[in-house]
Order: sequence, then C-alpha cells, then structure tokens
Amino acid sequence: MKLFELASPPWYSNAVVRHITLGILVGFTLSITSTSISSYWRSRRRQSLSQEQHEFRPIVLKSDEVVHGVTGLIGNTPLVRIDSLSDALGVEILGKAEFLNPGGSVKDRVALRIIEDAERQGLLHPHTGSRIFEGTVGSTGISIAMIAKARGYDTTIIMPDDVAQEKVNALLALGADVQRVRPASIVDKKQYVNIARRAAIEFGRSDIMKGLEDAHTNHELHTGSASVVVTTTSSHVNAEGTIDDPLDEDLLSKPRGFFADQFENRSNFEAHYNGTGPEIWRQTNSHIDAFVSGAGTGGTIAGIGQFFKSMNEDVQVVLADPEGSGLYNKVKHGVMYDRKEAEGTKRRHQVDTIVEGIGINRMTNNIDLAIPIIDDAFRITDVEAVAMSRYLVQNDGLFLGSSSACNLVACIKFVKKWGWREGQTLVTILCDSGNRHYSKFWNDEYLRKANIPVDRSIIDSLITQPGSGI
Repeated sequence: MKLFELASPPWYSNAVVRHITLGILVGFTLSITSTSISSYWRSRRRQSLSQEQHEFRPIVLKSDEVVHGVTGLIGNTPLVRIDSLSDALGVEILGKAEFLNPGGSVKDRVALRIIEDAERQGLLHPHTGSRIFEGTVGSTGISIAMIAKARGYDTTIIMPDDVAQEKVNALLALGADVQRVRPASIVDKKQYVNIARRAAIEFGRSDIMKGLEDAHTNHELHTGSASVVVTTTSSHVNAEGTIDDPLDEDLLSKPRGFFADQFENRSNFEAHYNGTGPEIWRQTNSHIDAFVSGAGTGGTIAGIGQFFKSMNEDVQVVLADPEGSGLYNKVKHGVMYDRKEAEGTKRRHQVDTIVEGIGINRMTNNIDLAIPIIDDAFRITDVEAVAMSRYLVQNDGLFLGSSSACNLVACIKFVKKWGWREGQTLVTILCDSGNRHYSKFWNDEYLRKANIPVDRSIIDSLITQPGSGI
C-alpha cells in the first residue's frame, strides 16, 4: 500500500474537495454580496436623511396655537437656506432668521432672558415704577424697551451718538428715555456703558437722600454678581446691601434701578446656550459642520458655539470680525489689538467700521466664554460687507443689516479656505434686517462720503476664486 493511501482518511476524494471548495466560494460570494447590499442601503439612508434635513417647507401653524403677549413671539425663528450662495459653493448655507423676532433682532432673546432671570432672582418686580438701564449701540436697547413695556418697567438707554438714527427713532417710539453720548473707550467714565451703570446707581440714591438724615445708607442690593447692579428707593436695606425680610412690603413695592449689562451678564450666554443653539440643532436634525457668527458682547457665538461643541466637538466655530475690532487678532495671535487702533488712524472712537452690532476691543465675561471654542476667524472689510448686502438683495431678495452681511462673507471665506463643496452644512445668524440701517449702511451717499464703494461683483469674485483647500 502506498504511503499516500495510508495517510489519507477514508472519506477523502476529489469530489469532496470540489464540494468543499465550491462551498467556500459560494459563502465568500454571499458575504461580499451582503456587505455590498448593506453598504448600498446605508448610502441610500444617508441620502434620504440629507434630503429630509434640507427639504424646505412652508412654516406650518398648528391649530389652537396662541402665544401670550409680545414675549411669546420671541424665538423659534425659521432657518432659511441662502440659495444663491449655497448653489454657487456646493454647500448648504443656512441663516437663522433672527430679524423675524418682534423687536427685529437676535437681541430679543438676550433682553428677555436678562429680565426673566432678574425677576426669578427677586431683583426686579413689575409694575413698581422700576427702571432698566442699559448701554447699547441700539438693538439690545430696542429689545429691552419693548419687553420692559410689556412687563411693566421703564427704560433708560445710553448709546453712542454715531449709530443709525433709525435705532434712536425705534427706542423713542417704544417710550424709552434715550441719552446719546460721544463714543469713548471703556476706561473712560463717560463711555456709554459706564454712564448706564452710574445712572442705575444714582436712580436709587437720589430718592433716599431726599428722605433720610443718614446720608450713608446703602441702597444698592447685593446680587451675587459684580456685573449686575440693582438699587432700590426703599430704606429697608442693610449697610452691606443685604435684606432681613425678602417679603418686606416696602422693599417689594418701591421702585428699583436695574443695570442689565449685556456685555458681562451671564444671562446673555444662557439665552443662546439654552435657546438658540438647541433650536438650530433640532432644525438641522443635528447635521451641522460649521457655525459662523460675529461677536459684539460675545453671548451669541459663546452660547451657540458651546452648545454645538457639547453635542459634537467636530463642529467648527468661526468668528466673523469687522474692521477695527480686536477679536480677530485675539483668536489668531492671542492679542486683542487691531492696526486701526493706532493713534490718529480711526474714523470712530469705538470700533472703526460701518458695521454696527459686532466688533469689540476689550474682553468681556461673555467673550471669555467664546474664545476657547473658536476654531477660526476671518477679518471682514466694510467693502465686503456692503457688497454682500447688495448681492443678497439682487439674488435672494433678502434685505439684511450689516452684521448679517459680515457673517455671510465669512461663510464664503471659510468654505473657500477648506475647499468644502460636498454639501457640508454651515449655519449663521441673520441678526437684523436692513430697516435699521437706512441712514448709514444702506445709504449710498453716506458710503460715498466715507470712501466705501458699493460693488456687489466683489462677492462674485469671492465665490469664483480658487479655494486653498487646506
């Protein structure tokens, strides 16, 4: 007997080998086929989800849906696709239409949260003759004045005298006491924010001094926050600003002065972290690749940006910074400075730009919350912002303000820098409409005198220029 025949098991044969080999081939083929089918259906599912995410439909109103008062109209604003830019760039650029808030801007959210937080903490009581003080370039003041009227408060707004007249007119129409001052540095006691703070302190002091022999009585209430100032005309306050009985009728019923301080007040951040951010996340079905925003107080980019990062750390947070603001250099180089800050080179004493509402040259509590989560920043010129505003009217019928235009220019620059063109989603804020900018940003004669050309072809050039594709 041959050795091979001794070593081979009795069941071994060519037929068995063929069957085993055939079985292996069939199994392998089925495995590949099932994997291919699985991949195909996953791909179809992703396409379906993408279509669902960007299937834009008219807003559907529910039956028996009635909101309570003007504050019920704040928030839940639509997310609108900017068709011209999205189609040209091959991405989805979505704008949160904050100009549809009842006060006309994103600042409605901030004003409401500041006032509601103050009421919850017992710092403000409606219909007591209390007055809210704020230093603002306009939009926050308008929002505060509107909500204050609805809640039973008076309002004093201190603002620079070089802002658009339309904002002043809106404040006066809402019954606010408006005081306009020369723009100045924050270190100057005559700066508009500092004046607002001082006015809130003096509100309580003047009435107390008239009625009390003790000129050292402290009328400023302890709030637990260095930025929030609350004063009262009641004499039932301890020297250190504490009170013995929180239900004291005299204390609850007497007028108070309240300094809102949007720049430092944490409520600014919370309005966006707990409100605007989650709204956008739901509206996009959590499909966001980048968030682009300017910063004035820092609350919007900090609140929304931090919320997005908490949901997906890969979301890029991008700053749009106008000329004259120091935030761009703070993000890029760690120094809050702009070349236009050099002595004798500025047109204005605040932030040297035609853009209103964004840009700042100092750190605030809310800016501090934003800096760590900002991934990139872009300097936007006045010429680019003006060009974008005209481009949007011509191509989309969107009549927007200066900060909205800045945000959208930054969207283009970011997309070009990273070579995005495969349907990535960018979300930005459409802060207010052009209705508040007729006298300056939307006034061609004013722009001509300021040597700012009006040329929407600049945006066409930005769109068509090759991207760096970093």
